[in-house]
Amino acid sequence: MLQYNVALEGKTILVTGVAGFVGANLAKRLLSDFRDIRIIGIDSITNYYDVRLKYERLEELKKFGDSFVFIKDSIANKSVVETLFATYHPQIVVNLAAQAGVRYSITNPDAYIESNLIGFYNILEACRHHEVEHLVYASSSSVYGTNKKVPYSTDDKVDNPVSLYAATKKSNELMAHAYSKLYNIPSTGLRFFTVYGPCGRPDMAYFDFTNKLIKGETIQIFNYGNCKRDFTYIDDIVEGIVRVMQHAPEKENGEDGLPIPPYKIYNIGNNSPENLLDFVTILQEELIAAKVLLVDYDFEAHKELVSMQAGDVPVTYADTTPLEEDFGFKPSTSLREGLKRFAEWYNCLLYTSPSPRDS
Repeated sequence: MLQYNVALEGKTILVTGVAGFVGANLAKRLLSDFRDIRIIGIDSITNYYDVRLKYERLEELKKFGDSFVFIKDSIANKSVVETLFATYHPQIVVNLAAQAGVRYSITNPDAYIESNLIGFYNILEACRHHEVEHLVYASSSSVYGTNKKVPYSTDDKVDNPVSLYAATKKSNELMAHAYSKLYNIPSTGLRFFTVYGPCGRPDMAYFDFTNKLIKGETIQIFNYGNCKRDFTYIDDIVEGIVRVMQHAPEKENGEDGLPIPPYKIYNIGNNSPENLLDFVTILQEELIAAKVLLVDYDFEAHKELVSMQAGDVPVTYADTTPLEEDFGFKPSTSLREGLKRFAEWYNCLLYTSPSPRDS
């Protein structure tokens, strides 16, 4: 196992995309578990999905008082990023700001270029001019495209993205590598696999299906149910990020006297792909158990098996061996346990008004 070389206590940490699902949960964990920590959070609060969920997450973070500073703006705004670094001097940067969603990238490509490429470039430039101890950034399992070999390993070639979203995430990895090589910036990229959990993204299947089922609408199951996803619970994702944050790749020089890029990539996934039909069955059972749906709900009448959509892949499956070897951690929350927690949260959501479920 690697030895930690970055202390989090007493540090100022920039978390971009702080109102997002992963960003908000990470910020809350850091503020709860580490002393004298200050989180500078930036988020543009786009309307990609219902902003009430984002503001709900921010309200939780505001409870930490002066330890949490929020800036409503976009990392694609270079002057804003530069001012943020010059003002707050973050020692650790976690870049989670991105336009998410594979299918949305087909109809709204501009949003992906602005946030995922220009925004990340601005973060890299700021890290170049304001020395940071560690840059951690979100990549995605989508970079593996239609690779046939499973489980997906970080040693595999990832040169054939099947969506613009995937292409921007692969580009992030390449950009980070170049900046690590040129400017000796320690950086670690994390390829997340199908993140889910309470107060998550309404465009994700588990949330979207639930919204539709309670309205009596039909859910579409792609590739006729012949898909597998490595569903990874939000707490496991956050645990992986927190551990990785505490070890920056070592700065070393090669035989040419130039820096060997202090650069790493890890998968964070459950290492246990689930068939979509099994996933839907578990979701149904947990929604009934949490009293979100009635016991006699006719699920078969509300399911439709359809063909694969453009940009989708049939299987995602993470090889997490390097994460286990370097950090002694492997995501372990079962799909049933994770969906149980989501269903219980959703049940509480049903009795609040106005409700983000109506997005």
